[in-house]
Amino acid sequence: MGYQIGPESSILTDFKVSTTGNLTIGPNTVINNSCRFDNRFPIKIGRNVSITYGTHIYTKGHDVDDPQFKTKGGGVTIEDYVWICGNAIILPGVRLGKGCVILSGAVVSKDVGEFQVVGGNPATLVRERTRNLEYQLNWNPWVPFFG
Repeated sequence: MGYQIGPESSILTDFKVSTTGNLTIGPNTVINNSCRFDNRFPIKIGRNVSITYGTHIYTKGHDVDDPQFKTKGGGVTIEDYVWICGNAIILPGVRLGKGCVILSGAVVSKDVGEFQVVGGNPATLVRERTRNLEYQLNWNPWVPFFG
């Protein structure tokens, strides 16, 4: 399908994308259940990124002021060690800096700096995260037997 997925990365069930290609996922990254990625523009995800269930990442929309309702958008970049909590929404053209945290339900419409913790709608700075991150994600989900 034209995706680049790094080793030891996991993509769980009910994951949906808009098109083939335009998706790069680094090593040791986990994308949880029911995530939706609008990859009509590129989505680039770094290493050791945790994207929790129900996250939506958008890269394209419409210009509400354009008489022809033309589309507009931009790629999304998610740097290493980012944690996106459940049901967050990332809007087109956003860069999430290394080690930042997007709290549950946040709507991110602007870039987030390295190690910042943001939340709310629109997302605003809550605090800074520790900078000495050393973990390596390697989650292979157990799949129950239904028989």
